[in-house]
Formats: sequence, C-alpha cells, structure tokens
Amino acid sequence: MPLTPTLIGHYSQGDAQAVSRQNRLPVDATAPDTLLVATTTVTADANRDLLGSTATELPTLDVCGQYRKLVWFYFRAGGDSTTYRVLARATDHNGAPLGTGWQELATGTLPGGANSWGRIEIPSAGDAYYDQYRIEVRRTTGDNNYFLTSKIVGVR
Repeated sequence: MPLTPTLIGHYSQGDAQAVSRQNRLPVDATAPDTLLVATTTVTADANRDLLGSTATELPTLDVCGQYRKLVWFYFRAGGDSTTYRVLARATDHNGAPLGTGWQELATGTLPGGANSWGRIEIPSAGDAYYDQYRIEVRRTTGDNNYFLTSKIVGVR
C-alpha cells in the first residue's frame, strides 16, 4: 500500500499505515492507578490527614512524581462543614524533601452534605508531578465527628 504524505504513521499487521481522520493512531490507554483507599474520622483537630496522622511533616501519599494529576473521590457520612487542604512537595533521589515545609496547592470546604459523594482534582488546573502530597481534613462546625471514605487515583 502506498503511503500518502503525512507526518505520522504506524505499522499494523506488517503494513505501514498512514494516520488520518479515518485511520487513527492506536493509543495504549493507561488506566489510572489507585494510590489510596482510606476511611478517616473527621474531627475538629487541626492538621489531621486522610490517614489520621497529625504529624505535619508526614506525607499522605508518597512516590507520586509520575502522575500529572490526582483525583480524590470521597463519600461524606456527616454533614458538618469540613475544610480541606492539599499540600505538596518535591523530594530528592533518596526520597528526602528538597526543602522544609509544604506548598499549598488547594484549600476549601468539602462540597456536599451528609451521605454525599464528591470529587476533587489535584491540581484543579494544569499538571502537578509532585513527589509527596499531604491531604488534611478538619470539621469546622458542629459537634459530631463523622467518617469520610476516600479513594485517590493517579493519572499519568
């Protein structure tokens, strides 16, 4: 089969194939990787991450540099107002942070009330590629602690 002038082509079944609107370039769809599934008791404690840790230097997620975006799915069992913070940082080749502290990527109030689902993209625009993330949640109103079930996936 003669090739028509094009900048892109591929081999299929031993023949060279020109790429066109009708003959698309085959793409290996990469499924997102599940990085975390956790159930957190949401309290009024400051700096509590999704793993329940209040140690501010510990990451919630590590070795994430290969992902351009994280997607956080959650289910709220309670309706009390809850704030969240997403922090990130880069590490060296040994996994040690390049500097002290964290860069804040996002902050806000979790949308939805009791028994509701939500979804937050990290970062909300652009790409990230940070090595470590810390995701903190805190109940800011009400007296009732509740469970927050989270699933975070990494998108390449």
